Amino acid sequence: MKPPLPEPLPDDPLPLVQDWLGEAAAAVRNATSMALATVDPEGRPTARMVICRGFDAGEGWFVFYTDRESHKGHALAAHPRAALVFHWDTFERQVRVEGPVTLAPDADSDAYWNTRPPEARIAATTSEQSRPIDSRAAFLSRLDGLTRAFEGREIPRPPRWGGYRVWAERLELWVGQPARAHDRAVWSRELTPVGDGFKGSPWQATRLQP
Repeated sequence: MKPPLPEPLPDDPLPLVQDWLGEAAAAVRNATSMALATVDPEGRPTARMVICRGFDAGEGWFVFYTDRESHKGHALAAHPRAALVFHWDTFERQVRVEGPVTLAPDADSDAYWNTRPPEARIAATTSEQSRPIDSRAAFLSRLDGLTRAFEGREIPRPPRWGGYRVWAERLELWVGQPARAHDRAVWSRELTPVGDGFKGSPWQATRLQP
């Protein structure tokens, strides 16, 4: 059982999120897995699990990488807002994030791409994510063909593949407590567009009932 949230609440929740991520990474398998919820072009909500590949505690964004022509990519192109949820049952902690989404800079996408093992780069190049294919065997055949084609060569990042930054506009922290008297607090701020991202106003903190 982890202690409840500090009293009084901190002015900025992001250092606490950074601490929680660090503790989870040291003790939990797939600690950076997060649920990503979007709204598709027809206005229908959808969610899936992705991996958080970075977090900026200064600016307040979380980044993940994917095929931008996938189902989630089309959803974010139509409605560039998202919600994230981290849940670590071991620690009885949860982080919820809501806010606008921007494309990660190409340099960041290239840098992360180059950390991926060759087989992961081949798979991402082969897969037109979320689109139909006749059979599993057909996909594996394409994968094998590209594996042989790129043998001994660099595997460039496909133009359709890259990162998204989810900027925290609203952030909730949850800590499980006995008798379901859970501890919850939410921080919100206004985001002003600046360049390819946002600048945030000071956070406003509020405790919530369980």
